[in-house]
Amino acid sequence: MPSDRRQQILIAVGLATLAFNLRPAAISVAPVLADIQASLGMSATTAGVLTTLPVLCFAVFGLTAPWWARTIGVHKVMLAALVVAALGLVLRATVGSAALFLVSTVPVLAGVATANVLLPSLVKLHFSDRIGLMTAVYSTSLAVGLSAASVLTVPIADATGSWRGGLAAWGVAALVAAVPWLGLMRHDVRPEGPVTRGIALRSVGASSMAWAMALFFGLQSLEAYAVFGWLPEIYRHAGVSAQTAGLLLGTTTAVGIPISFVLPGWAARRTNQAPFVVVLSGCYVAGYLGLVSWPVGGAWLWAILIGMGTGLFPLILTLIGLRARTSDGTAALSGFVQSVGYLIGAIGPFMMGAVFDLTGTWTVPLLVLALLAVPLCFTGIRAATPRFLEDQLP
Repeated sequence: MPSDRRQQILIAVGLATLAFNLRPAAISVAPVLADIQASLGMSATTAGVLTTLPVLCFAVFGLTAPWWARTIGVHKVMLAALVVAALGLVLRATVGSAALFLVSTVPVLAGVATANVLLPSLVKLHFSDRIGLMTAVYSTSLAVGLSAASVLTVPIADATGSWRGGLAAWGVAALVAAVPWLGLMRHDVRPEGPVTRGIALRSVGASSMAWAMALFFGLQSLEAYAVFGWLPEIYRHAGVSAQTAGLLLGTTTAVGIPISFVLPGWAARRTNQAPFVVVLSGCYVAGYLGLVSWPVGGAWLWAILIGMGTGLFPLILTLIGLRARTSDGTAALSGFVQSVGYLIGAIGPFMMGAVFDLTGTWTVPLLVLALLAVPLCFTGIRAATPRFLEDQLP
């Protein structure tokens, strides 16, 4: 087999295994949060900070990822991100206080944030003619990792006798995912151009397309994090059992797996991806209005429709790869879009809880999410308009 072919296979395996490990680092805490609070004496306020920390770290640390890639090489950065995240996950599972748990979570999320930003750049660098296919591979791995962390963390914790085992297992998985990147070290390829000629984030901010994509990413993140954080509670408030509410959330996340597999390829073959934006935004609206009007009788249908709405995430990942001409441009665009976007996304869970506290009903928060699907759709249509970042730079 030619060496280039072997390297591409190794990179594809590396991308898939890395992507699988990006969501468990953040999601695995939620299923055992009550046990963590009881064990570490963690207050509700600290738990609230913990659940918001992922999106904030994604925003902050994602800003530096393109610079690190240009400075030491994108493959080395990916390896370092995985190792840091893995060691942080294992360390976090051994600490004895709430403060140390929060502190040890930061390097975990820093590694994840860095990898999040650079994934589209690596696809552009190595698979520029197969962006749809490779985005499908890693976005599907993301979705599988998300579902696995939601479903398996508690059984692993039960099998090991503690929540610590349930969290540490994902650190071991991340170390395994680092193995392919060890093989890529000597083949490291940096994004085009020397460090001093990289595309600065302030330059990306001059692009109207980049802002449209950042707002689109942010609004879809807001919708998704609101759903993942509150959907079971919404169902339980309507009279659904806790077990069934968990299964309904699992259905919503599981729907994203086949969508993540097929949508990027479909989107990459089209010049304009606006029809996908309209349909998936409409799925969100239909699901929310269904929850308001008939939450129990149509519970499974609404869970499926909302899960289809989360398909906007692999779509925006595909667009990031399609809207820049080079891997350097893709990294810069990805860093800007995700950093701004996750700051917007952090509003979602807080908004849902605050509006519920004010109104005592989930009707108003759900209607707010439905209304926000309008600017979500509008910015998505703008982001789907064919153009390139480099053409808009000053």
